[in-house]
Amino acid sequence: MNADIGFVLICAALVFFMTPGLACFYGGLVRKKNTVNTMMTSIFIIGTGIVMWVLFGYSLAFAPTENGIIGNFSWLGLEGVSLEEGYTEGAAIPNMVFSCFQMMFAVITPALITGAVAGRMKFKSLFVFIILWSVVVYYPLAHMVWAQKGILGLEGIGALDFAGGDVVHISSGVSALVLCILLGKRKDYDHAAYRIHNIPTVMIGASLLMFGWFGFNAGSALAANGQAAHAFMTTAASAAAALLSWMLCDVIKNGKPTLIGACTGIVAGLVGITPGAGFVPIWAAVIIGLTTSPVCFIMISYGKKKFGFDDALDAFSCHGTGGIWGGLLTGIFAKEAIGGYDGAIYGDWAQFGAQAAGIAITIVIAVVGTLICYGITRLVTGSIRVDAKDEMLGLDITQHGESAYPSFNGLE
Repeated sequence: MNADIGFVLICAALVFFMTPGLACFYGGLVRKKNTVNTMMTSIFIIGTGIVMWVLFGYSLAFAPTENGIIGNFSWLGLEGVSLEEGYTEGAAIPNMVFSCFQMMFAVITPALITGAVAGRMKFKSLFVFIILWSVVVYYPLAHMVWAQKGILGLEGIGALDFAGGDVVHISSGVSALVLCILLGKRKDYDHAAYRIHNIPTVMIGASLLMFGWFGFNAGSALAANGQAAHAFMTTAASAAAALLSWMLCDVIKNGKPTLIGACTGIVAGLVGITPGAGFVPIWAAVIIGLTTSPVCFIMISYGKKKFGFDDALDAFSCHGTGGIWGGLLTGIFAKEAIGGYDGAIYGDWAQFGAQAAGIAITIVIAVVGTLICYGITRLVTGSIRVDAKDEMLGLDITQHGESAYPSFNGLE
């Protein structure tokens, strides 16, 4: 057991590292005048996410109940969370270790939403929204998919979600789409050129995300075993394949491969393999990576223009779209000899149906939950969007009184 405990705790630390990585990834993509604000919208969730998880989040997400939708209050303050017994009977790690690992998921998931509204949402409003969203959307979904007797998970409709396709990526991606539509486009979105201001920071952020993602996926085996090694390898294979296919998309569309494209491809491949990392063969992970990048690329390059939404940093286009694609392909490629369940190509079309149902229900929960959180946030904070002057000056100065580049005096 000690080896399993050590392994999962290390993986928890790796998952934690993804949030600073996301801050770098998002921070490099925006204009100079919004760098601090964009990074802060990820970093503050380290505070709110962990405190909420300790006080009541873990209890709501994982305390055993019969309803299959949300936990009760029996583990408030982590009271009663065992240091010896597992969350489930026969688990390789104690309940407290499982809580530590899952806590880091509760931090990174709402941070993904913030990329869609970069440059135009009041920080106090986002602060309130993220707290509400964690309670209304994330904790119930985590319970429904991963908790004992969850209605969407293996004891419910049977949707497979190894490390967070539904719970993390589709939920945050769809919520990001709804929120950016409600908030409206950036003031000069239709006629200004938005230049990525720091490509090296984006590359560092993508690298940190991939580094942490090995803990994200491999750690979801919840033991130092063969399935963890398998998830590690499928993660690497999908990310690598997606990097290459995004480069190809760049060449086909623009004639040249780009570093931003390569970094985005890595993230897309990681998103795509997340739901099936411990269920699909390694060769299937390559296919998932190769195909997830074009799907996300099309949404970014053509879908946003077609449907007219301003998903500033492509939170929906990568995480929502990639999560849906990866979840469906899990229902096709899952193999019983690897993770205990067969997909469509191995004769079980019902598994594909379960995947589609789980995704559809997740989308509904994310949409309805986001509308509820948006409405409550408006009641609490008033206007959610910064005014036109603040948007022009930049959110670093207007929301935080500091600048990432003190010598810079422009409005870029």
